[in-house]
Order: sequence, then C-alpha cells, then structure tokens
Amino acid sequence: MSYLKFDKSLMINLEQSLPKEMLRTNQSGAYHCTTIVDCNTRKQHGLLVVPIPEMDNSAHVMLSSLDETVYQHGVPFNLGLHRYTGGVMSPNGHKYIREFDCENVPRTTYRVGGVILTKEKIFISNENRILIRYTLVEAHSPTSLRFRPVLAFRDANELCIANDALNTEIPLIDNGVSACLYDGYPRLFMQFSSKPEWTYDPNWYKGFEYVKDLERGVPYSEDLWVPGYFDVPIKKGESLIFSAGLSEVDPAELPRMYEREIAQRTNRTSFFNCLKNAVKQCYIKEGAEMYLISGFPWGKIIARNTFMALPGATIAINHKDDFKKIADTALKALDEYLANGTLSTRIQGIDLPDIPLWAVWAIQQYAKAYGRDEARELFGKEVSKLVDTILEGRHPMLYINEEGLLSTDSSQKPMSWMNASLGGRPVVGRTGMLVEFNALWYNALIFAAKLHEGSDEAKRYQETADKLAPAFVRTFLNDYGYLYDYVNGQYADPSVRPNMAIAIGLDYSPLDRRQRKKVLDMVTRELLTPKGLRTLSPKSYGYRPHYLGSPEDREMALHNGPARPWLMGFYADAYLKVFGMSGVSYIDRMLIGFEDEMVQGCIGSLSQLYDANPPYIGRGAISHVTNVAEVLRTLTTLKKFTMD
Repeated sequence: MSYLKFDKSLMINLEQSLPKEMLRTNQSGAYHCTTIVDCNTRKQHGLLVVPIPEMDNSAHVMLSSLDETVYQHGVPFNLGLHRYTGGVMSPNGHKYIREFDCENVPRTTYRVGGVILTKEKIFISNENRILIRYTLVEAHSPTSLRFRPVLAFRDANELCIANDALNTEIPLIDNGVSACLYDGYPRLFMQFSSKPEWTYDPNWYKGFEYVKDLERGVPYSEDLWVPGYFDVPIKKGESLIFSAGLSEVDPAELPRMYEREIAQRTNRTSFFNCLKNAVKQCYIKEGAEMYLISGFPWGKIIARNTFMALPGATIAINHKDDFKKIADTALKALDEYLANGTLSTRIQGIDLPDIPLWAVWAIQQYAKAYGRDEARELFGKEVSKLVDTILEGRHPMLYINEEGLLSTDSSQKPMSWMNASLGGRPVVGRTGMLVEFNALWYNALIFAAKLHEGSDEAKRYQETADKLAPAFVRTFLNDYGYLYDYVNGQYADPSVRPNMAIAIGLDYSPLDRRQRKKVLDMVTRELLTPKGLRTLSPKSYGYRPHYLGSPEDREMALHNGPARPWLMGFYADAYLKVFGMSGVSYIDRMLIGFEDEMVQGCIGSLSQLYDANPPYIGRGAISHVTNVAEVLRTLTTLKKFTMD
C-alpha cells in the first residue's frame, strides 16, 4: 500500500480533498502546485509557474490548468474542477476520481463508465517543463480526449482581469501550439507525443475564485483566457504525453524524456523519504551557483533560512557536495557584504546581524558530520573571518560590549527571525541584547576555538567566551529558572518565547546542565506542541494562537503564538543533552505529530507554521524549507544517537 494514497471516498468529498495540496518543482525555481483534485484554490496555484529573470525575481503563472474531457460515443465527460463566482463548483470532474497516489509521481485515476484513465505529472529537472502522461487503462469503445489550456501569463501574486491587451495569435508548432499573451513574457509551447487536432476557439473564462485567498482577506477572483482546444484519439493501453514548457521539444522525445526523469525519483514510501523529497524541491541551481528557497508557493531565497536549513537540507540526506555548493554561494554573498557593503541581488537579508552567527552554526554541523580537520580545511578561514568581524565590532548592525555580549537595534526594522512588521515597524520589538544572538555567539566562539585549537586566535576566542559565559547567565537567567527573551538597558523582557530553546540546544552553552534542565522544563510546559514550539506562551501577554483574519491580524499573530516545527530541532538537541539515551523515545514520540502532517496540507511536506492550539492547523507557506530541514536533522540525530 502506498504511503500517500487517497481513495474515492476522500477525493469526492471536497471538504476533505480541497484542503490537501501537492507541490512539484524543477530545482530551478519553477513549480507546479494545486490541490489533489486539480482545483486551484490560491492565486499562486498553477500547472506551470516559472521565474522570469528578464522581468523580475517573481514567479509567474503561465499555464493555470489543463481541463481534460473524455469523449465516448460523442458524449463528453469533463474531468476538470474550478470554483467560480459565488462558490459554484464546475464542472465537478472530481466525481470521476477513483484514487490519487503520490508515492512516486502524482497519479490520478479516473473512471468514466467503462473507461479507466490515469494521469501522471512530472517536472523535468532544471528545465521549465512539465510533462503529463495520460494512459487509457480500460475502454470498451472508441475514446478520444479533449484538452483546454487555461492561460494566465501573470505574476503569481497578482490576478488577471479580462482585457484587450493580450496577443491572441496562437501559431501551430510540431504536435501543438505556442502562445505569448503579453510583451516581455517568453513563449509557452504546448505539445503532445501524438498529433492532435487543434481548434482555435478563444474565450475569456470569468470569475475564477480562490478560496484560500478569500480566507486570507486578499483579492481572490480573476478571469483567465482559453485560446481553444486539442482533440486526440486514444486506444486502450496507449499512453499520451502532454508537454508545457518555455522551449519547443521534439514530440518523439517525450516518452524517453518522461522515463529518464521518473527513474531519478525517490519514492515517498516513508516519513523520511517524504521530507527528503520536500527539502530537495527547495534546491535552486543556477549555473555554478546553488541556493535554497525558503518555501513555496511564495518563498524567496533568504540568507537566514539558507543557513538555518542548510545542515538538514543536505547533511541529513547525505548530500555532502550540495552543502558545499550552497554554502559557497551564500558565504560569497556574505563576504561581499561584510567587505564592502554590497548587497546580494539574489539572496535577501544578507546584511542582517545574526547571519554570520547562523553561518558558523551551519559550518559547525558540517564539522560534526565530517570531522574538524575537513571543516577546518574547507571553512576554517571563513569561520575566523566571521568571528573576527563580530569581535572587532565591524558588523554595522551588531554591537559588542566590554563583557562580550552582543546587541542590536530593532526599533525601526526587525533584526531577528521574529521579523513581522506593521506600518514599517516591528511587531515584536526585540531591541538590545537578544538571547539567541548571544547564545549563538558563545557557541561560535567555542567552536572557532576548538576548530583552530593550539593557535593564538583560538586562545583569543576562548578568552572572550570565558568572559561572556558568566555575563550571559547574569543577563538572561532569571529567578524563575528560564531565560529573558531580550534585555535592553534596565528592561528585561519576561515573555516566554522559544528563543531560549535555541540557547539550550546549541552544542556549547553558557548554562550548566542544571540550568539547562530548568529552562527545558519551562519550554516543555508552556511552548511545546505536537507541531513544534509556540512562538509565545499562552500565559504571556499578547498571545494569539491562530494565524487567521486580515493581513494585519495575521502579521500580529505571526510570532505571538503559532508553532514552528523548525524549533523542534533545538528542543530535541536540548532534551537529549539533558536526558541522554532515556530521552530518545520521548523525542521519537514527539515526531509523530509531524508524520501525521504528511497527509495534511501540502502532502509530503510541512507548512510554515501551525496554530498554537488544537487542532494545530497548518498555515502560511505550504512547504517551508527550515521546518522540513530541521525535522530531518532531528531524525538523523536520533538515528546517530541510538547507534553511538
């Protein structure tokens, strides 16, 4: 039985099936995303969504969907499904679905009378092309298929309204047609492995509604253009492949292209394999450079997410070379900023003050996996450069005092990962000495000292850490046994937040084992959920457990309650450091909450955040690289812990 399989009873129940989404990418920024019943519920959904660097850094929906109709004896059976104005669902093709299986590639099985038809989708790696293979498994009479391409040609975060500006010319090409609706866009080539009959019948289809956008309180209705339709006869046992891409292809090559690509796929037959596939979908390869995108469907390449996710996204799945490629790309951008203030045009947030700290942490994980000698050879100079930049006060957004404690100014712009803002001002104003900044700093100093053991610089790093440790404890550890979130002058913020979990989960902490245990107890009591750690305790002022409502309401809630799965990585590290082998079974049980998510939300992946109260519904981006990566890292940690 497949790990990710949904039967007829679920598929025809839209209340159950519409919330389930699926995602496929080409590891170059393009993606296909929709629900498991092929009904788009977000403006970012589409059959082919691609970045167009010549225009901007955004993704653009080229082909919104492809509506299929089965013809037998001249009678049409439309397999499509859309939501139109007023919540009207049409043409209700989901009622023909018998099964959806996502073990290898997304496969939908339809039954229309005596016809059984399967549909399988696959992206071509590092190419802006999606292939759909239709196989007529059973038919008792002549059968043909009709396909209506629904075109958008718009930014994935915008909507289209019927207009007269589009280019309506649809030239014929080998086994298909091409289209380019607006100036500046590349051409879209739509072709079949068998020769179709094309009928030019242009129409605006008006009033598509996206229910997820409606729920989010943002514009949710648009018009899309259908230029005509293809008709193709198909025989029992025959397969037909449809290609949509930004370049023309030899139709005879489509079957071989499909088979080559499918041979490279990892089956989603386990929790680990689902997460492995999900994290690899966030790889972005551009020539010699390699990046991690923060998530889908609206993620960007972000410096903090890159370094946070890097170990879990590479080392945990045995992709050592990819760690080096992604690290080299990101560290190059970081070095350029620190050297001359040049901001990367590709990686956002490279200037933020904690980026060097997270970069050192990522390198530390490489050293743990492959040894200090190898890490020193590859990244030793980089670690020294980053630590020295902070130690010598050369980072423009970090300030170091005489005790070695770091501070930053978040009064006008968020500086930490809790970066929600309204009206240009931070929602969570964490100005001063932040607990995770200083914990990461202490960890970086000790790691750098051990990496360069025996050298003068190692001695200097160790001396700074020795001075920093008691200052950290005096500054952040309060009488209740937990850590203040930040300290600004005489003010110490008492909010119970998960940043203290980072402080106790790091390999090198200024706290002793007894102090870690007390902090861990507080985190467990007030922050732990089956979906990660809450961003604020229910007992703290301003707690908002649900990421719902208007954009403003959601921004206020973003870091004031909802749980983040990635924080479980540091919680697990802390728990195992305190309880040792006896803590393994407990952490293993906690991960069950994440495995349950493999058939919820974006199947096979983890959402950006989860409501902090039951039933812990996933919200935000449907697939988030840091969450997936840190749960992968935790699974790997547990495996190694039991083997040691």
